[in-house]
Parts: sequence; structure tokens; C-alpha cells
Amino acid sequence: MGTQLIQRGMQTGECGMRWNAERPDDIKTVHQAYRSAGCRLITTNSFGGSRSMLERHGLGGKVAEWNRQAAELASEIAGPEGWVLGDVGPFGDFLEPMGDTTAEELEAIFREQITALVEGGADAILVETMSDPGELCAGIRAARAVTDLPVIATYAFQKSAGTFRTLMGTKVAEAIAAAYAAGAAIAGANCGTDLSLADYLELAKEIVAAAGGRATILQPNAGVPHQVDGEIRYDATPEEMAELARALRTLGISIVGGCCGTSPAHLAAMAQV
Repeated sequence: MGTQLIQRGMQTGECGMRWNAERPDDIKTVHQAYRSAGCRLITTNSFGGSRSMLERHGLGGKVAEWNRQAAELASEIAGPEGWVLGDVGPFGDFLEPMGDTTAEELEAIFREQITALVEGGADAILVETMSDPGELCAGIRAARAVTDLPVIATYAFQKSAGTFRTLMGTKVAEAIAAAYAAGAAIAGANCGTDLSLADYLELAKEIVAAAGGRATILQPNAGVPHQVDGEIRYDATPEEMAELARALRTLGISIVGGCCGTSPAHLAAMAQV
């Protein structure tokens, strides 16, 4: 979603949630492009929709309205055979003791956002791009407190000295186990810092092993980003992403999707295989 809104003129630092209210047709156009490409799971435009994130733009009072709109717009496009994932991203700070926010305060922040996404028609809650298992689990607990809808939980991983870890240093097995223990129906990863397509295959093996037969998800970036003429571009072609998708399913990943840089063309090629 972020990549697509930037292509449509969203400026650096702009609040993408504002588009749900002010440019809803653009949001629906993006959703439709992915739905037409074969995507059955449509993610709401609400990644930065928590009160803590919206307050950075002086828009904390818009949490309920804009998250509800985000789910309604996605629902219009998903149709009866698609599913809407209510997107919950990081809250933008650290939990105690590194930060000032307690787990109880964070759960309240997430509950407010998730309640609005459910009211707007979300079919599941996606707690994504997390680095701290404590934050991810707070998101899962918040969802379980306000809805019986399934919760999908995903981390962002990076590779250091040959080992996959979150930014907070948590290894894959520990991170995935924490997600299931907190009540996630599906766990895995989205995004990754400078991970190659080969890296995502190795990451998939660790996720599947950690899951122990439970449902998994992996949404890789379209390769590694590079700056070209002042713009960030990702180096994987649709054909390469299609072969990655095939390999991920062979390895046992239940749900395959895409994160940064994955255009409708990438997802269409992935859906074909």
C-alpha cells in the first residue's frame, strides 16, 4: 500500500491514513488492482492507524473514523470471496523498560484501533512488521479482547552473521513461539531488512520448523531495495517472485503474499503459480 500511494503522489512524512477520508477512490483503486491480480487477502490502509501514530500528525481524534473507513473501503473491493485483513502496525515507540509505555497502555492503544477495524468489516486482524515480541503479543491480546476473528501475526526480520533476528535481537523460533502462545492463529514474517530472495527461502524453513504444523505466512519484499535517480526501487522481477512463491508453498508456507515493492504485477505472477 505504501509503495502504491507514493506512486500516486503521497509525500514523505504525509499521513497515509488521511487518504481513506480524502482520497477513497485512490485507495479502492489500489485494492482493486491487487484483487484483480488474484489476491484473496486484501490489507486495509491502516498500518499507521493507532492513536500513538496518528497523534504524530495531530490527528489522534481520527482513530475510530479512519480505521473504520479503511476496513469499509477494503470490504467494498474484496467481495464475497475475498477476505479483509485489518492492518495494525507498530505503535512507534518502545515498551518499558526501553520506553515509557507499559504493556497495559499499549493494549489499550491497539484495542481502540482494532475495534474500529472490526466495525468496518475486517475478516481478520493482521498485527504486522513487529520487531519486539512484547509489542506483537500486546497486539494479539488486544485483538482477542475485542473480537473472535482470527489474528495473523508477522515480524520483520534481518540477517546478521548468518542468523535471522528481529531488530530487537529475537531469533525466529522464539519469536514465532511467542506469537502462537499469545493466541495468533497464523504466524510468520512480512518484510525484511536487505534480505535477498534466497534469504526468504531460508527464513521460510525456520518459520515452518518453528510453527510445528500450525498455519504460517510469509510476505517477502520484492528483493533488495536500491536508490535509482533519487527513487527507491526493488530488484526482483515478477517472474522471480513467482518462482519464490512456488518454492515457499513447497516448503510449507500456508499463505504467500508480498510486502515492500510488490506491485500488482508481482502478485499476479505469484498468484498464477
